[in-house]
Amino acid sequence: MSNIPANIVDDDAALVALAQQGDLSAFEVRVARHQKRVLNTAFRIIGEYEDACEVTQDAFVSAYRNLNGFRGEAKFSTWLTAITVNLSKNRLKRMIIRQKREPVSLDAPIRTDDGEVMPDPPSKEPSVLDRMERQDAKKTVQDCIQALEPDFREVLVLRDMQDFSYEEIGGMLKVAAGTVKSRLFRARESVKECLKKAMGSF
Repeated sequence: MSNIPANIVDDDAALVALAQQGDLSAFEVRVARHQKRVLNTAFRIIGEYEDACEVTQDAFVSAYRNLNGFRGEAKFSTWLTAITVNLSKNRLKRMIIRQKREPVSLDAPIRTDDGEVMPDPPSKEPSVLDRMERQDAKKTVQDCIQALEPDFREVLVLRDMQDFSYEEIGGMLKVAAGTVKSRLFRARESVKECLKKAMGSF
């Protein structure tokens, strides 16, 4: 990456332009910048770390191969996330669904060869009891999210966990923003009902 001029390292458009001209170093900068988001998106949709890692690799390979088709009509991160979502959905269709999926905490560290990737910034150190209660609650929430149909789960992940706009999500999924809002409403209601059954009325 040393051949990338310092004045454009943080310039997304310039890096994409260089990568489209065949500069692999420029694309490597993009990979480093977006790897955590891509992995988190795949992991939260699929719920399996190994599969999420493979989807992450496939997403960057696909992005590189199709880079010349990127016209800048959306942000690069939005375009890359759309690729990730589509690959995650395809992976879900091919996965052998177990009778019971192991619950996955939304803020549990994901272990990698290079250390740990934290989906969310850690909060102040809680007491042991608080930590246990929070962990149980997080597992319950993730169980409820994993119980959603993929169309609803992906919208919930993209909006409530990745903070994409309705329009950006609609562009990724090729549906209207109104459809995104409708699916998100149903997803939130389903999760709420699931939590009520699991934890009692709020």
